[in-house]
Parts: sequence; structure tokens; C-alpha cells
Amino acid sequence: MIDIRLVREQPEMVAENARNKGYNIDVNKLVALDDTKRSLQQQVDELREKRNQNSSKMNGGKPDQEIIDEGKQLKTALAEQESHLATIEVEWLTLLRSIPNIALSTVPVGRTEDENVVIKEVGNKPVFEFEPKNHAVIAEAKGWLDVQRAVKVAGSRFVYIKGDMARLEFALWQFGIETLSNQETLRKIAADNGLNVSDKPFTLVLPPAAAKTAVFEATGRLNKTDQTYKIEDEDLWLNASAEHTLSPMYLDEILPEAELPIRMVGYTTAFRREAGTYGKDTEGIFRLHQFNKLEMESFTSNDKSLDEHLFLVAIQEYLMKQLGLPYRVLEKCTADIGRPNAKGVDIDVWLPSQQQYRETHTADYLTDYQTRAMKTRVRRTTGEVELAHTNDATAFSQRPIIAIIENFQTVDGNVRVPEVLRPYLGNREEI
Repeated sequence: MIDIRLVREQPEMVAENARNKGYNIDVNKLVALDDTKRSLQQQVDELREKRNQNSSKMNGGKPDQEIIDEGKQLKTALAEQESHLATIEVEWLTLLRSIPNIALSTVPVGRTEDENVVIKEVGNKPVFEFEPKNHAVIAEAKGWLDVQRAVKVAGSRFVYIKGDMARLEFALWQFGIETLSNQETLRKIAADNGLNVSDKPFTLVLPPAAAKTAVFEATGRLNKTDQTYKIEDEDLWLNASAEHTLSPMYLDEILPEAELPIRMVGYTTAFRREAGTYGKDTEGIFRLHQFNKLEMESFTSNDKSLDEHLFLVAIQEYLMKQLGLPYRVLEKCTADIGRPNAKGVDIDVWLPSQQQYRETHTADYLTDYQTRAMKTRVRRTTGEVELAHTNDATAFSQRPIIAIIENFQTVDGNVRVPEVLRPYLGNREEI
């Protein structure tokens, strides 16, 4: 969540930022609630002080009736004001959390994702001497994908992935993990992109697949309406991506500056309701209720966080180049970056079957929006304590598998394996 002081000091700017992101927020109501909350807090503090003074009069003997009566009156008045304050605080916090993070000035203003800005296109789109098939047709013909039996077991948008396609997925994870664990590779990526960032490797983490309501709300990622699955009769929600349980890992902690950046690469099975999707997006493995994902998460000080964001994007590009896939990079507009983000970048891969680019990677720059609610702080070498900054970015989802199958398909119905993945597939050139 954002700093309430910013809301008090620049309410018009906060309201305009919310509108640019597509949120209709009553900022004036929040300012009024904050005034009421502060006034009530002052009254409660004064009553507590009077109660303490009254209690001190009862020490050392039997107090007179006037002191006893005063104590009862203070107790009743304090209980009433504390109850009123608690009610106001819930409403205040709910409204504060609904206010989106402030977008950087470099983020293009737009009302829909159609107004995202293409920064560049990289790689050559394949030219086929035959009609290219979509990944689902190829995978089902190969016996790699079984949708019908998955429907019997779990319903629509669940699949069985088998054989060489399953092995291809594990090869992708292993390649991603080894890249992010290699200090020399990370140093080269930073140098090639002119970034003055640490070359510290990522630590592999297998995070929980669920989080408590309060924790999920603190991350700003709980989307009850369209995305997040609730576990019945439990105060738990299933993660929709690994960063949802990686980002709150240091809840209520102070991190020494010397340990930064803290970089993690988390692997988890993720779950999304994906309400409202239909058509080609539901074919094969493009948009499932259950999918696997390798995600980068980073904690830095505030002065290092923007460069860290650019570094994560550079890593994403490196991974796509190594796979040999044609892609484009998008600067996301205000309406598409999401409530917690101050900036966002997408990478879209070319899919021959659709004759268009489709998203495979997202990089989210969140500044201190998550850490304020999570109370994750940094103790600088000077001794000062400040809020940490977070970044998250996709390393790999299952969508690059779609792109590999479609871009590298052969006339015989086989798939050429990207060279960097061959060591993980017995050095096979085709599957």
C-alpha cells in the first residue's frame, strides 16, 4: 500500500494516478477517515493516560469512592472510543489498500492494454514451406497432451502433459535455474546491458503454494473475483504465481543492507481461476487453471531497485535469445501494469499458429508498495531503517514450450529442440 502521508499531501495526484490505472477511488473519503482516525487515536491515548493516572492513585491503600467511580467512567469511555477507533481503522485500511501504487512518470498513460508501447522486436519469425500447426494439435498427435482424460478427472482447462513434452518442460526449468545460479553469466548480462548491479546469483526456493488472507492482502496480489482460488474452510488462498508467496517471506523483518540484494528463483505449481477467458486462449496449455512457473523475486534498497528491475528484464531477454525464439518487448501502460506496480514490462513471443505475439514474461517493479504492508525493512550501514523495495519477474512459465513447439515444428510433425536445452534431453536434436 502507499504512504498515507502522500495521500494527505497530494490527494489530487493520487486520485489522477488511480484513474489512469482504471480505479475509481474516493481519495477525499480516505483523507476524511484519516482525520477521524487520528483524532480518535489522540482521544484514546489521552484516556489511557488518565486511566493510568487513576490506577496509580489506587496503590498503597484503599482508594476513596470518587477515585473508583472515576476509574469505572474512564474504563467505559475508553472501551467505547477503542471500539469506534477499531471500526474506523478497518475502513481506513481497506480503502488505503485499494489505492494503487504511483506509476513512474515514464509509464505511458493508457486506458487498455492496447496502448502498451512496443519497445523493440527481436529475432526472425520462422517461414514455413507448409501450413504450421498450433501446439495443441502437434502435442496431441504425438501423445504428449491428453485433455479428454484430464477433463474426466478435474474438468476443463486441466491437462495431462506426458512424454517428451514433459521432459521438455523439465529441461526448461533446469536451464533457467542454471542460468540464474551462474554468477559469471549474470555478470555478463549486466555488463552487456550497461547496468551497474550486483552479480549475486539467485537462490533456488520451493515456496508454499498457499498463503493466509492477511499475508496475501499485504502483497497486494489477492484477486478474489477473477483469479485466486480459496481453500474451503481454511484461511488460505492458493498462489497464482510463485512470487505471491516469495514476496512475504521476510514479513515483519529487518534485512541488513550487507545481505542485499536478496535474489530468489522460486518454482511452484500455480492456480488461477482465469474467469472470463475463452476461445484460442483455452486450447492446449496456453491458459490453464493449473500450471507450473519459475519466478524471480528480489529485495533491494530503494536506490538500487529500478536498476534491479531493468536487470530482471535483461535476464528475461537473455533467456529468450538463448532459446532462439522471436519476441518483442512492451512497456506496459498505466491501465495494464496492475495495482501494486510502479512500472511493468512484458515480453511477448511470436506464435505462428496465431500470427501474433503473445505474452510469456512479465517484470513488475513494485517499489515499497508491498513492503509497507509487510513491514519488510532494510537497516542501512548508517544505522537508518527504511522500507525495502521488491521486484518480481517471470523466468519461465509453460508458455515458451508452446512457442518452441510452434516455431520449431518440422514438416514431419516433429519439433527441433533449442540447442541450449539439448543437454537436458540426452542431446537429442528433435523430439
